[in-house]
Amino acid sequence: MRIIRDLWQEAVARPTVVTFGVFDGVHLGHQWILRTVVTRARELSLTPTVITFDPHPRQVLRPDTAPPLLQTLEQRLEAFAELGIEQVILMRFTRELAAVSAEEFLVAYVFGRLEARELYLGEGAAFGRDRQGRIELAVHIAARLGRRAVEIEEVTLRGHRVRATTIRRLLRAGRVNLARRLLGRPYEIRGRIVSGSGRGRELLVPTANLQAENPILPATGVYVTLMRFADRWYPGVTNIGHRPTFGGDPAVSIETHLLEWGGEVLGAPAALRFLHRLRSEQRFESVEALRTQIARDIARARRYFMHPRVRALLGESSQGIDASSEG
Repeated sequence: MRIIRDLWQEAVARPTVVTFGVFDGVHLGHQWILRTVVTRARELSLTPTVITFDPHPRQVLRPDTAPPLLQTLEQRLEAFAELGIEQVILMRFTRELAAVSAEEFLVAYVFGRLEARELYLGEGAAFGRDRQGRIELAVHIAARLGRRAVEIEEVTLRGHRVRATTIRRLLRAGRVNLARRLLGRPYEIRGRIVSGSGRGRELLVPTANLQAENPILPATGVYVTLMRFADRWYPGVTNIGHRPTFGGDPAVSIETHLLEWGGEVLGAPAALRFLHRLRSEQRFESVEALRTQIARDIARARRYFMHPRVRALLGESSQGIDASSEG
């Protein structure tokens, strides 16, 4: 996948089929738009192209209201590539770009520089100076230029509107199962394995402690997870919280006990996917009571991974899960 950071200086493939937006989370609604772009581009022998923005426009224009993002930029770009997008225009969002009118953005960028033959936008999309651009303007300008602009209906799932704001709310409530359905995949955070307090080894359950890059974490609690490092996925149990049994820490920790790994992972880059919530975080009266509960959590996680439907879905093996086969 080609990534263009300067639309006016770098060589671009054209003509194209285009969509644009932030696409935070690349959830089911985004995927529907992106797959439509890819399908139409292949039918017309054009280049499927995404224009996306970094940082989030509200981080520039109204930073006090800017939402924390579900994905890092790297995750977003990887998702585009997995869906078949061949060209990404990565536009640095600035106040100068925000001042460009909706009509100029369409004429100069979309239908001009990129020679978009077709443009696809999500329902309710707003763009250009003061967010004044709407699908009606895009349809009008496209028709004037002999092109086509189409609005893609919003996706709903079991009565839930598939939006990044909805997914953030679900994750903050610990509802990772429903968030997974709206995303079309488990919620994933990334970071690096760092040194912990050493209490895990005291409890006979050594943990890999993740320093996360993603600003959004599921609610505090215990989860069934998959952790990836060295190109493989390993089943585990993850606690997100403040260690209340040990007096409580102000900072949130992310501690994963790996069920099928006994080696060293300190310093390794890692990804963590949340599959199922086991329970909320709680304070125990003794370390022994905590140790007993952890054993129960691990047993439940093992039963989860042994379920035939889970094994079939994950392509699970006894020594880990090959990351290259995990979509």
